[in-house]
Parts: sequence; structure tokens; C-alpha cells
Amino acid sequence: MAMCEHCITGVSHEGTPEGTFTRIGGIDCYVAAPPGEHDTTKILLFLPDALGVLSPNSQLLADSFARSGYRTVMVDYFAGDPVPSELAFTGRHEGFSLDAWHARQPTDLVLARTRAAAVVTAAHPTFLKAPEDLERYRALAEAPLLLNTCEVDPPFPPEAQKVADEILGGGKYAPGYERTYWPGCTHGFAVRGDLSNPDVKAGMEGAFKATLGFLKKYFV
Repeated sequence: MAMCEHCITGVSHEGTPEGTFTRIGGIDCYVAAPPGEHDTTKILLFLPDALGVLSPNSQLLADSFARSGYRTVMVDYFAGDPVPSELAFTGRHEGFSLDAWHARQPTDLVLARTRAAAVVTAAHPTFLKAPEDLERYRALAEAPLLLNTCEVDPPFPPEAQKVADEILGGGKYAPGYERTYWPGCTHGFAVRGDLSNPDVKAGMEGAFKATLGFLKKYFV
């Protein structure tokens, strides 16, 4: 499935990131630590969107998870070659080609730079094939899965979202499956949405709350 325009466009959010950069296993990472005492035996692995670890929006979101009690590590799985934030937030970046970038960063290579987590949550996923990938996940995976989905999502449209429910819902996926749906929201809403839009604001805040609830339910 192809990327859509919403994969690399959005609104820059206000705030000052509070995390720090370090190298873990040879990979650059943005690390956001909870204030005060916290469970140091668990790490929340934050896989950013196409803008990578340098995106201020993703850094602020990682900080929010940290303030909720989870030591959060955002991985630079694009190895210093993300889609430029300037392109996403201003539409200007001379000489950048999305097709050429994706050719340099194929999905298999990107995911090979990370390891599987014990609990998986995703917002408006891209390159998720329905039903093939969903059936493979049901057959091979062991991690509970939460999908935060929306109304306008070319890479993972409502019809594909329903297929996910048919394959994984109703107890068909024993480790656990949940899906949220946010009307009035567009692909990218959970990270780069326009918070002046009430529907988008409700979607972003709701997806974050649902993710925290899912983590508290399964990430124990």
C-alpha cells in the first residue's frame, strides 16, 4: 500500500521537548524519563512516524508518555534520514523526493533496526495489508494489539479497519485486540493533527488515553 499526502503533512505542536538523545545498541534514540521514582524494568518503545526522532511533535508525545509513568525510548530507525519536518509543516524542502526516500528506507530495513515489543499499539498505520498482514499477525504474533484508527485514512481505510476487526476481534486473537475509531480525523491525527479542530483534538487526546489504558491493561 502506498503512502498518502497525510503521511508527511500536518501541524507543528507547541511545547519544548524535555527528553535527551543517547545511543542504544548502536542506534540513536530520544529518551524521555518519568519524573521521580518509576518502574525501571519496563521500557515503552516509541516508533515514530516518517518524520523520525527529530520531529518535535513526536518528541512531545514521547514526553507525555513519560509523564504518565513510562520510560519512553524513541528509535531513530531511519538512521538519520527521516522525511524533513520542514516539508511536513511548511511544505517546503527543495530537492526532496518521497519516492526516493522510501526506496532508501524500505519497511523491512526499517523494522530490522528494532526489536519486537511485548505490547503493540499503532495509530493510523501505513503499509499494513488487509487481510494478509492481519492474518499473519494472528497466526504468528503474541503481543496484544491496539489500533487507533480514523475516518479519512487512505493507507488504512475504514473497510480495512473492519477487516482487522473480523480477523482479530471477538476473541479470535487470544493475546488481546482493541480498536478505536475517531470520526472527523485524518491519517496522522494522533501525531500531527490540527488541534484547533475539535474533532482532531478529541481524536488525538482520545487515542493517547486509549493507548495509556491499553498499556495499563497489558503492559504490567
